[in-house]
Amino acid sequence: MRPVSALVFHICPRGDFEAARAIGMHRPASLAHEGFVHLSQAHQVGPTAHAYFAGVPDLVVLVVDPVRLKAPLVYEPPAPLASSTPKPASDDLYPHCYGPIDLDAIVDVITLDEWRERGER
Repeated sequence: MRPVSALVFHICPRGDFEAARAIGMHRPASLAHEGFVHLSQAHQVGPTAHAYFAGVPDLVVLVVDPVRLKAPLVYEPPAPLASSTPKPASDDLYPHCYGPIDLDAIVDVITLDEWRERGER
């Protein structure tokens, strides 16, 4: 069981977040295609960025307070990689939000480069 107040994180292009600000919520493509928004725990941000966002410019990390989410947050096994590279076996669970991320649940936005500089990995 995860503490409800533990922050979770979502990686996305800066432009996607700017679009979210215009409509009042973040609705990434995964919500329409898979039914949920992919999130990470702090220790998962680096590996997720490496596996899914290699070479994508201008990424930001949305810092999300799950207590402020209106949609359910569920911890589940990771989604498979789109590439043929297998993801390492792990019992680690990833947070998935089954609805849009409300802007008031986003408590901070930092660049992925800044995340790495802080040593958050």
